[in-house]
Amino acid sequence: MLLRTIGQIPHLFLRHSSSPLRIRPIHSSSIKMAAAEDYTFGPYKIHHSEVFYSTNLSYAMVNLRPLLPGHVLICPKREVKRFVDLTADETSDLWLTAQKVGRQLESYHKASSLTLAIQDGPQAGQTVPHVHIHVVPRRGGDFEKNDEIYDAMDEKEKELKEKLDLDKERKDRSLEEMTQEADEYRKLFL
Repeated sequence: MLLRTIGQIPHLFLRHSSSPLRIRPIHSSSIKMAAAEDYTFGPYKIHHSEVFYSTNLSYAMVNLRPLLPGHVLICPKREVKRFVDLTADETSDLWLTAQKVGRQLESYHKASSLTLAIQDGPQAGQTVPHVHIHVVPRRGGDFEKNDEIYDAMDEKEKELKEKLDLDKERKDRSLEEMTQEADEYRKLFL
C-alpha cells in the first residue's frame, strides 16, 4: 500500500489480487472515524464524545458531576496515579492544556477567574486513581466563601466514591448530555 498526495487530496493506492491498481480517496469523515478513540480514566472507559480537546499526551473531558458550568477535567493519556510519576513532557503538556482550555472556558462562560486543582492521592481526596486537573471557571458570588469550592470538590469526590461501582457504568449525567456539552466546547478549539 502506497500513500501519495495529488494536489491537496491524499489518496491510497490499493492493489487487489483480482483487479488492477485502484485509487480511493480518504474522506475527512473516515479520518475522523479513525481518530475517534476511547480514553481511560483510571478504571473507567471514557467515550471519545466526552473528550473535547486532546494532544499527544493529554486530553480534556467534560465532568460527570460538574460543580459549576464549565467544570472539566484535564488528564494525561497515559494512566498515571500520582502527579510525581508524570514525565517532564507529560507535566508540561498537562499544564499547557489546562491553561489553553481554562482560557477558552473562562471566556465562553463569561467568568472572571479559574480554579485549577489537583487532588493527588486518596488522602487528598482523589477518588479516581488517575492524575487529573480540575479546571473550574469562576464568577463572583458562585460560592459564599471563595474557598468553599474545595469543600464542595471534596464532597463531590466522596459522593462519587460511594456511588461509583467499578463493575458498573458511570450514570450521573447521560452520555447524550455530556456529548452535547463536549460538542459545544470542541467548537472553541477549531
